[in-house]
Amino acid sequence: MALLVLGLVLVTLKLLAWPPVADWGWAWVLAPFALAALWWWADWSGYTRRKAMEKEEARKAARLAKARSQLRPPGQR
Repeated sequence: MALLVLGLVLVTLKLLAWPPVADWGWAWVLAPFALAALWWWADWSGYTRRKAMEKEEARKAARLAKARSQLRPPGQR
């Protein structure tokens, strides 16, 4: 949502010929819309959810490894 708002603000400033933005190329002004589209695609395709699940699995594996190491008798560590 923030990228869309930023894109709308930049387009408005470009069309109003606001001094710093008026000199920028259209590619820079429209870049937030492209980034928003990439973000939506990543969310739609399941990429972000897969990455979150991988992170959770890694935390779970680390927690299990720590618990197993604490269960061993003191002489076997």
